[in-house]
Amino acid sequence: MEGHRNAVTGQARIDGVALQAGDIRGGVHIHTHAPALLPVPQQLPPAPARLVGRGAELSALDAELDAPPPPGGRCLVLTGPPGIGKSALAGSWLRGRAGDFPDGLFYADLRGHTPGGPADPGEVLGAFLRALAVPGVPAALHEAAALWRSVTAHRRIAVLLDSAATAAQVRPLLPGAAGSVTVVTGRTRLTGLGTDLARFLEVGLIGPAAATELLERQVGADRVAAEPLAADQVVARCGGLPLAVCVAGARMAARPRQPLAATAEALRREADRLGELRLDGERAVRAALAASYRVLEPPVARMYRLLGLLPVPEFTPALAGAAAGLSPAEADGLLDALGDEHLLEQPADGRHRFHDLVRLHARERGTETEPPEARAAAVRRVAEHLLAAATATERIISPSRRPLPRDYEQPPWNVPEFTDEEQALGWLAAERGQFGPVLRAAAEHGWPALVWQLADALWPLFLRLRASELQLEAHELGLVAARSTGFRPAEQRMLTSGGHGLRNAGRPAEAAHRYGEALELARAMADPRAEANAQYGIGQSHRLDGELAGARRAFEETLRLRELTGHPRGAALARIALGEVALDAADPDAAIEQLVRAECELTELGDHYEAARALALTGRAHLAADRPAEARPVLAAALAAFRTARSALWEAHTLVLAGELARRDGDPELARQHLERAAELYRSVAAPRAEPPPG
Repeated sequence: MEGHRNAVTGQARIDGVALQAGDIRGGVHIHTHAPALLPVPQQLPPAPARLVGRGAELSALDAELDAPPPPGGRCLVLTGPPGIGKSALAGSWLRGRAGDFPDGLFYADLRGHTPGGPADPGEVLGAFLRALAVPGVPAALHEAAALWRSVTAHRRIAVLLDSAATAAQVRPLLPGAAGSVTVVTGRTRLTGLGTDLARFLEVGLIGPAAATELLERQVGADRVAAEPLAADQVVARCGGLPLAVCVAGARMAARPRQPLAATAEALRREADRLGELRLDGERAVRAALAASYRVLEPPVARMYRLLGLLPVPEFTPALAGAAAGLSPAEADGLLDALGDEHLLEQPADGRHRFHDLVRLHARERGTETEPPEARAAAVRRVAEHLLAAATATERIISPSRRPLPRDYEQPPWNVPEFTDEEQALGWLAAERGQFGPVLRAAAEHGWPALVWQLADALWPLFLRLRASELQLEAHELGLVAARSTGFRPAEQRMLTSGGHGLRNAGRPAEAAHRYGEALELARAMADPRAEANAQYGIGQSHRLDGELAGARRAFEETLRLRELTGHPRGAALARIALGEVALDAADPDAAIEQLVRAECELTELGDHYEAARALALTGRAHLAADRPAEARPVLAAALAAFRTARSALWEAHTLVLAGELARRDGDPELARQHLERAAELYRSVAAPRAEPPPG
C-alpha cells in the first residue's frame, strides 16, 4: 500500500479499535473497548431529600469540595456515635453534588460493626470494577487496588465507604485521582487515614428544634402542635440522635389515634430501665427500639428476633421466609411491617438490612426470647435455603458435573426455580455477600456436612463470577469439614475445586500441591475417574506456570484414565487441553489433530457447547498456521453454536478470532464490527475475561 504505510514500534499501547495497514513491531498491546453499555454507576442508597439540622456540616463539606484538591484526591472522614446520621449526611450531600461527579457515585457498606465481620476490601474492589465493566479483576488485593486506581485515574467519581472498621480496610479502596472524592463514615476517628491527607469532620447531635422538625415530618405538624409538651418529651428522651427520633416517630406515625404522650411515657420507662448504659445516645436509641418492639404484632416481633440472629448482612423475602418457616409472600408482609416501624432499611428493591444498633437490639431480643434450638434452627434453615438454591444454579450452569450428596434436616424453604443461566447467575451475583458469613456460621455451629456441601454447590459462582477470595475461604473451610466427616469423595472434591481457586488466584504452585493431594487420595480410593480429575488440574497448573512438558504429560495421563474408565466426554475434554498445550508450543498441526477428534466425539455425545470450544480453538490453530480459508468455516460454526448456547464469553473469544480473520481478508470494517461486538460481550458477560482466548 504505497503512500499509506504505517508503523508502530516499541512498548506501545493502543486503546480502541485500531487497524494497522503496514507492519507492527515490538511489544504492542491492543485493547478494545465497546461503547458504554452499562449505566454510569449510581450506587448510593436512598437518602433524605433534605436533611434537618445539618446546615453547618453541609457547608463544611461544600467548603472541602470547593477547595483546591490534594494530589491524590479528597478523602473526607465523618465520625460520630451510631445513630447520629453519618450515612444520611454523606449520602444526601453526595446526591446534592452529583453534578460534580459525572463518572459515577459508588457505594459500599464496609460492615465495620456487623456480626459477620468487616467487609473484605477485595470483594468491594471487585464490585466497583465490575460496575465499570472492567474484565479480569485480579485476585490479589494489591493488584486489584492498583487496577482500581488506574481505571479511575482520569474519572470524576465519588465513593461512599459506609461504616468503616479501620484505616487499613479503607486505604485500598481510595481511587487516588485528583478529581475524586471519597467519603468515609465510621464510629472511630480512623486517624490512620491522616497519612492519606484525609480531612475529619465530627458529626454531632441535632438540636431540639431540628429534632422537632424531624418529628413533624413523620407524624405531622398538627399532632406536634396539639401535644407540644409530649413532643418535647419525646425529643428530649431521644437525646438528639436522629435514629432514635426516626424510630419513635415511626411508632407514632403507625398509630395515628394514639396520643404522643403514650410514646413519651414508653420512652421514659425504657430510659429508666436502660439507665445503667454509659452512652447516652445509645441509651436513647435502645429505649426507642424497646418501645417500638413492645407494640409489634407477635409474628412481626418473631421475624425481628429471627433476623437479628442471622449471620447474613441482607434479607430477601425468600431468605427471611426460610428463617421463619414462611413463604416469601408471608415474609414480605412482615418485612414491610418492620420497615414501617423504621426497624429495617431497604437499600435496594426486595432487599432489607438492619442499622447496626437495630441489629444488636434484634439479636439481644432473639437470644433472650428464642430457645437455643429455635435459634440454631433458624440459621440452619437459611443455610439450607442457600444450599438448595445454589445447587439449583449448579444444575443449570454445570449440568455435567458429577453430583455429590445434599443433606437437609428438612425440605428446604423457598428454593427458587431458575429457567436459564442468566437468571441463575443473577441470583448468585445478588447473594454473593451472604455465602461467606453463612459458611463461617455453619462451621461455628458444627455442621461440617453443610459446610462442604455449600462450598461445593457454589462452583458456578466461582467458575463464572470469579469470587476468588470467597472460593479460597470456602474450600479451606470445606476441606477441614470434609476431612472431619471422613467422606472421601467430599475431601477429593474440595481438593480439586480448591486447586482451581488457587490457580485462578495466580498461585499455580500451591494449586499443583493441592491437586497432588487430590491425586494421592484418588489413588488411595482406587477411583481412576477422580485420579483423572486431579491429573487434569495438575496439567492446568503446569500450563499456567509455562511448564508445557509437565502439562502435556498430565493431560495424556488424564486421557488414558478417562478412556480406561469409559468416560468419553472427559476424554474429549482432555484432548481439548492437549490441543491448547500444542497451541502454546506453537505446534498448530498437532493442536488441530487433537481438537478435530475432540469436536467429533463431543458432537456425537450431544455436548454442543464443548464441541464449539474445540471448533473455536481449531479456528485459532488454522490462523496460527496461516490458513485463513480453513479457519473461516469452523469459526462461523463455533459462533453459531455459542449464540445458540447463549455463551457470551466464548462468543466474544471467537469474535476476536473472527476479527483477526477479517483483518487478514482485507475487510477492516468487518474486523471493527467483530471487535466491537466482542468488547461489548466482555463488558456484559457475568464472568469477566481473565485471559486471552484459551489456546
